[in-house]
Amino acid sequence: MTQAELVVVANRLPVDRVVDADGENGWRRSPGGLVTALEPVMRRADGAWVGWPGQADVEVDPFEFEGTFLVPVSLSADEVEKYYEGMSNDTFWPLYHDVIAEPRYRRVWWDTYVRVNERFAKAAAEVAAEGAMVWVQDYQLQLVPRMLREARPDLTIGYFHHIPFPAYGLYSQLPWRRQVLEGLLGADVIGFQRVADAGNFARAVRRQLRYPTKASGITVPEPDGTTRNALAKAFPISIDASSYIELAQREDIRARAAEIRESLGNPKKILLGVDRLDYTKGIRHRLKAFGELLEDGHINVGDVTLVQVASPSRERVEAYVQLRDEIELTVGRINGDFDTMDHTAIRYLHQAYPREEMVALFLAADVMLVTALRDGMNLVAKEYVASRIDNRGVLVLSEFAGAADELPSAIRINPHDIDGMKDAIMRAIEMPPSEQGRRMRALRRRVMEYDVARWSKSFLDALDDARRHKSDTRNSAEVHA
Repeated sequence: MTQAELVVVANRLPVDRVVDADGENGWRRSPGGLVTALEPVMRRADGAWVGWPGQADVEVDPFEFEGTFLVPVSLSADEVEKYYEGMSNDTFWPLYHDVIAEPRYRRVWWDTYVRVNERFAKAAAEVAAEGAMVWVQDYQLQLVPRMLREARPDLTIGYFHHIPFPAYGLYSQLPWRRQVLEGLLGADVIGFQRVADAGNFARAVRRQLRYPTKASGITVPEPDGTTRNALAKAFPISIDASSYIELAQREDIRARAAEIRESLGNPKKILLGVDRLDYTKGIRHRLKAFGELLEDGHINVGDVTLVQVASPSRERVEAYVQLRDEIELTVGRINGDFDTMDHTAIRYLHQAYPREEMVALFLAADVMLVTALRDGMNLVAKEYVASRIDNRGVLVLSEFAGAADELPSAIRINPHDIDGMKDAIMRAIEMPPSEQGRRMRALRRRVMEYDVARWSKSFLDALDDARRHKSDTRNSAEVHA
């Protein structure tokens, strides 16, 4: 098997399985910022990517795809149900998003989670070259860093947590809280979206494990009686801004944006929400605020339309089934009360769209509503900003999304404050072009300067520093031996 100098370990491979016109199985690159960011790095480093191929009960041999060696990890249907849908998305996801929905703690899920993490760690250990760097991605694989360190102490290990890390009062509910912290501390570098998330993690380590922490460093005891330093700090993720700028400049996409406005009856203002259908995104709060603005007479359907894209998500998890029913009932009620023959209040779209259509929607929208109740980052906010090459449009942004730390020129809201959200929406609708331009230019500077390539470089540079320090320490120990 290929021995790689850089190994990425993620729940999913960076490819999707497709069937061509002849009925033959093939692969295509998955959309997404992480794949885009790491592709050039992986090629330069003779990298390997370990992940699940996306289908249960499928055995696939390792293979090369566009310069990256892919190592599939097979999962049974039972493991997908317990490790992914259960432990990852019905325990960790709601717990880490401030218990917006109630987490469920089931021992059989945890046992499967441990077993699957062991399989990912084993696959990574087998493909990593001597002294390689391994970068583990996200909450589905929190035990992998320690498992890897125990199997391959020569490796330098990084872990990035793409979602929030909760305050200790919430985190302490987890029956397996020590095991998860110890699993994460197997990494040399532990990355978070926000400074607050890194702080929550450090506090959990102090309270639960009693390990000393100082600034971004955590002193971790080793089995041989020595200690090492683990770095835990914020590395806020970003997007491939240049690709959105290129799409926004295309004449066909600009024409499509005009077509979208025409199809909505050319309202004076279009508000846009783009989310996975998830209870963390604040879609219900957004609809409530918009419905009340219509009821109060502050806006009317002839002048203002809300377009809500809610892409399907975790449709086998009961909380998501209930959420979809609630949202669709609310949309139906508002439209029933306020639609006219010529105009609709809310254009609701429960489907996913290609990036080209999303950029057309961004260009068509006068106001972008990001009302997350809790979000690690929220890249849609950055995608909207990157697409607004005309320096127009207004971003209304929840203070509970990681993007709020980086985009201070947005109109910030507390999505739980419905009156405050209504005021912010009206302010965005009525904002003069000069203020829009000033705010949007500042937003675009940040998004273009700190893009996804810079994010991945900053993390990998920190990991490389850790590797050099490990090498220096080892050489010094050999000299004194």
